[in-house]
Amino acid sequence: MYVCICNSITDKQIRAAAEDGATDLRGLQAKLGVATGCGSCSDAASAILAEHQNHPAPQPLLYQPALA
Repeated sequence: MYVCICNSITDKQIRAAAEDGATDLRGLQAKLGVATGCGSCSDAASAILAEHQNHPAPQPLLYQPALA
């Protein structure tokens, strides 16, 4: 879903930026430009970032064959 209409930033992009090291709104602004237009999305962007930090996406399991 679009979070920042001014800069066409989605929630997926915010989560990807969090995976890439963004830890606060300033980090999101630097990476994506979110909340740099009208600023009305700053609360929503910060909430998505905080949600991601509290519950990061699970990492895929890698298949490791049994030793014979």
